[in-house]
Amino acid sequence: MKRMFFIDTSRNGKPVYNAIVNQSLDNYLVNDLRLPGHGLILYVNNPSVIIGLHQNAYAEVNFPYLKEKNIQLVRRTSGGGAVYHDYGNFIFENIVIGNDEHFGEYDYFAKPIIDALHAMGATDAKMHGRNDIMIDGKKFSGMTMFKVGDSFAAGGTLMFDLDMETANKVLTPEKDKLESKGVKSVNKRITNIKSYLDEPYLSMDPVQFKDELLKHIFKVDKLSDIKTYKLTDHDWDIIDSRLKNKYDTDEWNYGKNPGFTNYVSKHFDIGTVAFNFSLKDKKISDIKIYGDFITGGDVSLIEKALLGVKFEKSALIEALSKVDLKNNLGNIEPEPLVDLLLS
Repeated sequence: MKRMFFIDTSRNGKPVYNAIVNQSLDNYLVNDLRLPGHGLILYVNNPSVIIGLHQNAYAEVNFPYLKEKNIQLVRRTSGGGAVYHDYGNFIFENIVIGNDEHFGEYDYFAKPIIDALHAMGATDAKMHGRNDIMIDGKKFSGMTMFKVGDSFAAGGTLMFDLDMETANKVLTPEKDKLESKGVKSVNKRITNIKSYLDEPYLSMDPVQFKDELLKHIFKVDKLSDIKTYKLTDHDWDIIDSRLKNKYDTDEWNYGKNPGFTNYVSKHFDIGTVAFNFSLKDKKISDIKIYGDFITGGDVSLIEKALLGVKFEKSALIEALSKVDLKNNLGNIEPEPLVDLLLS
């Protein structure tokens, strides 16, 4: 893979904090701009809740609190879970065009971040599980990816000095998911990396730390030594048009709450899977799949396979056996999914 370069996502010389704008950048960079090689973006969002592509906003977010505190709700273009962002949190994304060799390798894209943090004093930071970076048994970064042909985006959050109290109040994760981790609430599982750093990094504000992080990642003494592409007015015109048509709409960000009769959810190795469905004449009449699983496939194919199927174990297993679960959901067999449906 070619030497990594930086993609400057500032506009008219100023950082962009609007989470709806920032969350749409990867889609533009992968699908339209397509700068050859391996680019990196690093940005900060205003207070916002970012939900995964396949999540049900109504099951993940405390809406009265969200509205009271004027927090944005934004749906990203990749899978994964719901997270809270503010000015004390960074988002890094690798934009890889024309080479899918490392797609799915979270540790490959986490390594430059982890190496930088080690050099700044957080020597115990390490990858954990599928896509998390942790320290002292607590998560400070979660990663996700999405793929288009031979190109993809791979990135995640980096909690530097996030407001934990607000994060804990606005996120309402599935009770089952927390129980499977053996903990009672969100805030016991996450931490900020700031307190684990040595001086002078420990005393830095987020803006100063961002500059130092970039210098460590690119192994340079000053930012001007980093090979950089700066988004142009033409780039921003296209990004703006996409926002108006899709990413800045309630339909995209909130999604429709189908309100089907039954809602079941369980945490598996591939992530949380939830079924929202209705029955008529003992058959599935409506169904929608939600969750924080990460897939490059099409979940709607699984939904279509289950429509009209008799609500009994053998029929449901037969229906799910006819669809490619591995490529459209994750590495899971039909039976545990059917057991969840019937629960």
